[in-house]
Amino acid sequence: MIEKILIANRGEIALRIIRTCKELGIKTVAVYSTVDKNSLHVKFADEAVCIGPGDSTNSYLNIPRIIAAAEITNADAIHPGYGFLSENAEFAEICNDSNIIFIGPQPEQIRQMGDKIIARANAKNVGVPIVPGCEYPITSFEEADKIADEIGYPIMLKAAAGGGGKGMRAIREKSHLELAFQVAKNEAMSAFGNDDMYIEKLIESPRHIEIQILADTKGNFLHIGERDCTIQRRHQKLLEETPSPFIDDATRLKMEEASLNLVKALNYTGAGTIEFLVDKDMNFYFMEMNTRLQVEHPITEAVYDIDFIKEQIRIANGLEISKKDFRLNGHSIECRINAENPDKNFMPSPGLITAFNSPGGYGIRIDTHCYTGYNIPSNYDPMIAKLIVHADTREEAIKRMLRALDEFVIEGVKTTIPLFQKILTDKKFIEHDYDTNYMEKREEIEV
Repeated sequence: MIEKILIANRGEIALRIIRTCKELGIKTVAVYSTVDKNSLHVKFADEAVCIGPGDSTNSYLNIPRIIAAAEITNADAIHPGYGFLSENAEFAEICNDSNIIFIGPQPEQIRQMGDKIIARANAKNVGVPIVPGCEYPITSFEEADKIADEIGYPIMLKAAAGGGGKGMRAIREKSHLELAFQVAKNEAMSAFGNDDMYIEKLIESPRHIEIQILADTKGNFLHIGERDCTIQRRHQKLLEETPSPFIDDATRLKMEEASLNLVKALNYTGAGTIEFLVDKDMNFYFMEMNTRLQVEHPITEAVYDIDFIKEQIRIANGLEISKKDFRLNGHSIECRINAENPDKNFMPSPGLITAFNSPGGYGIRIDTHCYTGYNIPSNYDPMIAKLIVHADTREEAIKRMLRALDEFVIEGVKTTIPLFQKILTDKKFIEHDYDTNYMEKREEIEV
């Protein structure tokens, strides 16, 4: 059984993992870069190892240093969190070869779903609807031009190894393709070390809905509800909620069945998420699978009474999922609080937090590594907190979130708190009359 876990991550997710480990009596090892030495995950872990400078390439993405930290601290297992190395099959393989348990799926499962073209083929093979598009990597503009003409505009250009909106471009006219193709390829190479691209038909005015799954080594494959992640900016999620206020029960059942068919075909183990685009007529299309814990997992934890970190550790220990009868209870919303200035095109706002007051009260959860006196580094993602509310109904959840946002005081840096206060009082949001282009249309927000 696992006795000590090294967390190959930082910030709020590292602290989140540490908390569950403490409750399970498992020792923890934090790794940190020099700019993160004062982060809370370093303070609350049982041990901490500095693995390099602020540049993530030389710290949180440096596999040899992370493996060395695990070996010198005698860690049994590594939890990758999300981002960084969480979907890196080579890292999972090296962990296994080093007799360190990787808390996640097997390397081949990560490979099968990490390459978006292979993932599309896997989904298609088990009858999961996919967006019309090419079935092989595109390496040249000439290929892209030919395929785009065959599919027909508008199209979506995507990085084959992509995720998090990197290397994605919506293109509505042929004349825009060449520049967009080159920019997206460069972005993909910088983010993933792979500039292969592919093209899909652009689904107009979609909703972004994902199905949470959990699978153990004993043959249990479970779906645990859906999350609506439609409120996003440049393909980066901002606000998530569950259950979705948009899809109907029949569509939900079909999406859950399709997701289980896919993970069963992969003989998948661990936590994962199947992401879909859903059009206005309730047609749904497979987009990708994330073979890791999602940022937005707390809202599912709230309405289904589950601790995903605990389940991941159980599965890594060869145990069954702790319960199999998940019943929906209420509604949950998450706002990602970023150190950005929405009034200046979301310009990052790193720096010293001079005041920090977390909201509290019934139905409120705050996942953060920040505090008064904490200096937000400029090296990483600008998310500094996740604010989660749980209530009996969506209407009550919205009111609770507005109350919590009003209590949430962060001074010294700009944040997205004022933006969420506008979104949550917008008529279109309240009536769930929006799609993934909501933020591009935000000048139309009715308060």
